[in-house]
Amino acid sequence: MKDFIISESKNEQAVLVGLITQYQTEEQVKEYLDELAFLAETASIVPVKKFTQKLEKANPVTFVGTGKLQEIKQYMEDNEIGLVIFDDELSPKQIRNIEKELQVKILDRTSLILDIFAMRAQTAYAKTQVELAQYQYLLPRLTRLWTHLDRQRGGGVMMRGVGETQLETDRRIILTKIAFLKEELKGIDKQMASQRKNRGKMVRAALVGYTNVGKSTLMTQLSKSEVFAENKLFATLDTTVRKVIIDNLPFLLSDTVGFIRKLPTHLVESFKSTLDEVREADLLLHVVDISHPNFEEQIEVVNKTLLEIDKEEKPTILIFNKVDSFSYKPKDEDDLTPKTKENISLEELKNSWMNKMHNDCIFISATEKLNIEELKQKLYERIKAIHIERYPYNDFLFQKYDEEME
Repeated sequence: MKDFIISESKNEQAVLVGLITQYQTEEQVKEYLDELAFLAETASIVPVKKFTQKLEKANPVTFVGTGKLQEIKQYMEDNEIGLVIFDDELSPKQIRNIEKELQVKILDRTSLILDIFAMRAQTAYAKTQVELAQYQYLLPRLTRLWTHLDRQRGGGVMMRGVGETQLETDRRIILTKIAFLKEELKGIDKQMASQRKNRGKMVRAALVGYTNVGKSTLMTQLSKSEVFAENKLFATLDTTVRKVIIDNLPFLLSDTVGFIRKLPTHLVESFKSTLDEVREADLLLHVVDISHPNFEEQIEVVNKTLLEIDKEEKPTILIFNKVDSFSYKPKDEDDLTPKTKENISLEELKNSWMNKMHNDCIFISATEKLNIEELKQKLYERIKAIHIERYPYNDFLFQKYDEEME
């Protein structure tokens, strides 16, 4: 695999490790590690080298083989690197053995995402959700090396009993903390549910999609209000809800946290209320970065996560964003080899499976404002149909308005 250029940044440096298995091809692992590198950079970590190994499945003791682990250790010692990040979630046993061998800090994909969420959380609600997910991740990974948890003990936690080990004490403290955070979230959940009820019977639409596909930028274009957007993963954690009016039709639009491959189950559970905006939406706007080489796999990841959140299929518009960044390499006329996805033009893509979607997809650029008016018109028609179904007696008002606009 191609190395990263070692940065002179003062930020912490790290090596990345991934496995090529029967379930992950070399091409997929390359992309996963590229994404892991982006995650690392989002956490202000400088990735300097990628290590991969072909194995039928992960080594249950050290994740990679012992020879590969020695290779990683040698490289880290030679370059004075103190952090290694693995692209899959490590078991407690794997973490202990790898730490013992490498004598450096170990992160896996899950713990890295949790760290980013902790950095990104702004509101008390988001911070509580992240803290709960962190403790749930930590609990099965406690070792006797864990110390200082007793400093975090609050009121009501029992003191250590006679003969009780530090590990047992730490475990009990974390269980108490988890129970406390769950109760705290229940209270906030009730408040948020009440807020949603107070919004009345307005039609609701929710922006969903893979992380960093441009949802927040699109939110700004549609709602005409500034929403934080940044070219980093998980720029948005807290759900933003805006009232949007297209022509004479008001509706609510929410921007939700972006999804990602191997999204920790702790996060899906902890962010349940945030994702209730998806459950309660009448229409989903699934934003896709069409310039990404594997956007179809990202669509599958989002659809799979949506099924975990809500088994009910909802009306959905696929919004293919970033058409201004789409690029391809045309094949030479004398090249008779089959086309790959790198050789397919945007027009050819539009005429593929997307062509069968008819009114359920649109191609835009949120940053360049391309096709935004067409998107608004499509939204108007879909929201109006939902509104009329809910309030049939308003149909004549829409007819009158449409006649006046013609």
